[in-house]
Amino acid sequence: MQNSLNKERNIVEFSSPKVTTDVIKGTAAANSEFMSQISKLNTQSEQKSAQVTPLKSSCICVIKKDGTREEFDNKKIINAVKKSATRMLVELTDVELKQICDFVDNNIVRMNKTEVTIADMHNLVEGALEHINPNVAHSYRNYRNYKQDFVHMLDKVYQESQKIMYIGDKENSNADSTLVSTKRSLIFNELNKELYKKFFLTVDELQAIRDGYIYIHDMSARRDTMNCCLFDVASVLKGGFEMGNLWYNEPKSLDVAFDVIGDIVMAAASQQYGGFTVAEVDKILAPYAEKTFERQYNKYLCLGLSFEKAREEALKDLEKDFEQGFQGWEYKFNTVASSRGDYPFITVSAGLGTEQYEKMATLAMLKIRMGGQGKKECKKPVLFPKIVFLYDENIHGKGKVNEDVFKAGIECSKRAMYPDWLSLSGEGYVASMYKKYGKVVSPMGCRAFLSPWFEKGGMHPADENDSPIFVGRFNIGAISLHLPMIYAKAKKESKDFYAVLDYYMELIRKLHIRTYEYLGEMKASVNPLAYCEGGFLGGHLGIHDKIKPLLKSATASFGITALNELQELHNGKSLVEDGAFALEVMEYINKKVNEFKEQDGYLYAIYGTPAENLCGLQIKQFRKKYGVVANVSDRGYVSNSFHCHVSEDITPIEKQDCEKRFWDLLNGGKIQYVKYPLNYNTEAVETLVHRAMDMGFYEGVNLSLSYCDDCGHEELNMDVCPKCGSRNLTKIDRMNGYLSYSRVKGDTRLNDAKMEELADRKSM
Repeated sequence: MQNSLNKERNIVEFSSPKVTTDVIKGTAAANSEFMSQISKLNTQSEQKSAQVTPLKSSCICVIKKDGTREEFDNKKIINAVKKSATRMLVELTDVELKQICDFVDNNIVRMNKTEVTIADMHNLVEGALEHINPNVAHSYRNYRNYKQDFVHMLDKVYQESQKIMYIGDKENSNADSTLVSTKRSLIFNELNKELYKKFFLTVDELQAIRDGYIYIHDMSARRDTMNCCLFDVASVLKGGFEMGNLWYNEPKSLDVAFDVIGDIVMAAASQQYGGFTVAEVDKILAPYAEKTFERQYNKYLCLGLSFEKAREEALKDLEKDFEQGFQGWEYKFNTVASSRGDYPFITVSAGLGTEQYEKMATLAMLKIRMGGQGKKECKKPVLFPKIVFLYDENIHGKGKVNEDVFKAGIECSKRAMYPDWLSLSGEGYVASMYKKYGKVVSPMGCRAFLSPWFEKGGMHPADENDSPIFVGRFNIGAISLHLPMIYAKAKKESKDFYAVLDYYMELIRKLHIRTYEYLGEMKASVNPLAYCEGGFLGGHLGIHDKIKPLLKSATASFGITALNELQELHNGKSLVEDGAFALEVMEYINKKVNEFKEQDGYLYAIYGTPAENLCGLQIKQFRKKYGVVANVSDRGYVSNSFHCHVSEDITPIEKQDCEKRFWDLLNGGKIQYVKYPLNYNTEAVETLVHRAMDMGFYEGVNLSLSYCDDCGHEELNMDVCPKCGSRNLTKIDRMNGYLSYSRVKGDTRLNDAKMEELADRKSM
């Protein structure tokens, strides 16, 4: 990086300008003539090629910041402004470059000096750029002070790196900051985050995130790649593919398919951030299971077994391959960190397959998750992949073909909390897509959902036969509104709340637009499996092609947090006690975002933010600006998205009913969960899941699982093992829409705010 900075310094020595009065006046006078000069230059450029020529007064020297002198060369101006333009995704024409150089040349001559300071030179270049392209002028101006900025930036990164090295980091519970590889990744993320803030954000946007009115998620990765996705594994596998400059043939057996899919998932998930979902994995695996069965069946026939016995033995082999395959995934996805330094958030959905091999896949997956991993006497469930059960009453209801699969899912949920349950036959958006088009909208990661993108019509169906596509699509990032902060600002400044809300929504809108434009310039080679081998919709590009065409079907999220605290701030009542104002605000946000979608042509989505580290950060930001307010900022955390406060003493049914009001207003990302204080009562779990499926929910079963790592004893929510007295426990809790370790061998990976929230939980 230092070499890069030195190279930049050799091109033009950026510094903070200290311009004399004479130069300011001279520049101002020159600027007043700029448009007439440009007019003349344009006329000339029509008659001859616009080639940049050096200043005739070659005797002029530039005094650099360190006092050294250098002969003036306008090629350095060209290099500098081109770099500034590139940072803003702008390409200056030869005519524009000539106009800039001629403007600088003419004004240097007019100054009638043999020496010009670098500060004066910068002012002249800025004056020209302001007329040519103000955005490029802004980029050029920002880069001038890069020395001081970089010193400050690197000092901050160094301080954060020291904390990471010696204390650790608990911002993401899926990243084990005790590991060297994770520490390295976290330190790099700190640098990338600072670079993003410096070179991508405007002053207004910086102010908004520093104050806490909006929160830009994953700033360390947003300029590099995509957020969560529904990766099209089946498309990549079909016919074979290239990965790491090696050709992979399509698998011819189930065990190889498991290995290859595992490799694809780890490789592709490393090139993005956020959740990585393999949708309907039972249907993906079924064709390879059939190949394995046929091979084993024919082998046993050749050995002289009867048809029935050969079939029986082949099915046993197949079942064993399924179980070993899913066990292999659990080992790989929970122990092999990605190149990002964390364990990728991998989700699989399943349950709709009614054919023999499809059902075998789902049942084997549930059996392996239920059984847990670990030493024989100390087995416990793993966190990844997150399992989502796709529920259709017509398939899984009483007496239906997959009722046995549903029963197995319930048994698994009460033992391991996963699977979570997605209703395809109830009410709401996800179910409507399934019932009308037969298309499943699997969640990306823990809760993000894609908006429909139609095969022919795009954002809207072209005709009654047009069908939406979901698999192979992705999100480009989420930015969340801190609603209580925005409300408090409006009241303190005697402004209309919705006017202030509009201001911050417009900031997010502009950031999303710039992100679409910026990422569109990326080459397909940055993620070959996604963009070249079919992992993403339209992903058969050449490695040198830009990915912009693939972004048309990507979503960008407007997140919301602390809806309960917004209601409390408005009238001192919680969502359980009232909720009318919160509902009004969400309806307003939906109306505005829908307008943005139509005006901009981008698939914006509204997302119930699963604040992990953010839940504590937002409290600190609120207190700094507006102090401690009862039931708003008097605890160490805010409520996640639209959920009731965790301390509400309400029944699971009351919580489901309360949160149902907001369900259809957050179609870009949502999950509903309730606490099941039922001590493994199967009938009660089944009843509540059925109720959630009728209501159209994406439902999480929430228990607090505890395991003694010394003797293997397990029970709900223990802090000391009653069997052997050990505190060496592993505890698994629902973080938000996903599971996490609240204790690992007695220690925790969760931040203090989240641990406080866990202690307060009654309804969740």
